[in-house]
Amino acid sequence: MAVTARDIIRDTESKMKKTVEATQREFSAIRTGRASTAIVEGVKVDYYGAPTPLKQLAAISTPDARLVVVQPWDKNALGEIEKAIMKSDVGITPTNDGKVIRLSVPPLTDERRAELDKILKKIAEDGRVSLRTGRHAAIEHVRKLEKDKLVTEDEKFKSQDEIQKLTDKYIKEIDALLAAKEKEIQG
Repeated sequence: MAVTARDIIRDTESKMKKTVEATQREFSAIRTGRASTAIVEGVKVDYYGAPTPLKQLAAISTPDARLVVVQPWDKNALGEIEKAIMKSDVGITPTNDGKVIRLSVPPLTDERRAELDKILKKIAEDGRVSLRTGRHAAIEHVRKLEKDKLVTEDEKFKSQDEIQKLTDKYIKEIDALLAAKEKEIQG
């Protein structure tokens, strides 16, 4: 079965959605002045010799805006969890009371806000570049279909227009995510 312009558009949209989701995940890992479980969820802990994501070893909660609490299901893992958090790039020193680990999130300095803003803008730009690369590949694919006489010239232009609209739509989504995260950082 031959690939149609519709298939290319559907595939391109799926890839663009994944790009936006990946950008959103990267944004959520950026620490703002507020406590968030995302700060430590991805930390890998050496659990009986296997690198294990922290969220699989403990309940992680945020009882208030400035505190993250990590409560391991296995109390023997407490020391390893503390070590893993110290080694990670979380940037917060954990306190261990023998039952839970607490992370007090300090308020952001103006310097750190500016640094985070640059990081956020780079993540957003990487997402936009990925979307534009996907657009370019899809348009090239449609042009090849036309060259091979599998679609008409009208279909080619219609498909290119649709692909451009998808690109614009998902770039707007990334811009909205960026604006929301910047607002969160200005807090």
